[in-house]
Amino acid sequence: MECRIGCGACCIAPSISSSIPGMPKGKPAGVRCVQLDLENRCQLFGSKERPLVCSSFQAEQSICGESQEQAIKIISEWELLTQVP
Repeated sequence: MECRIGCGACCIAPSISSSIPGMPKGKPAGVRCVQLDLENRCQLFGSKERPLVCSSFQAEQSICGESQEQAIKIISEWELLTQVP
């Protein structure tokens, strides 16, 4: 599956513990990454500055669903299920 251009769900829904340029402590779940532009495209795509966790992510139907809304819902549910108490 190819990423849907302008989706950005994987840059909004999950928490990211890795340092991101502009977000040195990572980002909490549900917060837009500062590297998303107004059209939900990663400004670091293809850059050496892009965190490994981001460049390693592969779009899959089971994660991305049929729309950005579905992707955010699925990723948010997974985020809740994997929280450490």
